[in-house]
Amino acid sequence: MKINPNFFGLASAIATSILWVLCSAIVYLIPRPMIDMSGHMVHANLSGMNWNLTFFGFLVGLIVWSLFAGLFAWILAHIYNMFVKE
Repeated sequence: MKINPNFFGLASAIATSILWVLCSAIVYLIPRPMIDMSGHMVHANLSGMNWNLTFFGFLVGLIVWSLFAGLFAWILAHIYNMFVKE
């Protein structure tokens, strides 16, 4: 079964947007635990850092991450379709 690259890319962009909004809300609500968790994820000590979450930064991140996720999924679907025989 082939994947429709346009729908797959759009679905990935929407899913990324939802996750970005949720993650940003968590960072806004509980910043210190999120810095600690981020440090654990990248094996680094981030305890001396602080989040600088602005509305502009939120919007730019939302747009850029969603576009990149959609583009990546679109390319992935095209590559996947090259291997599928129908």
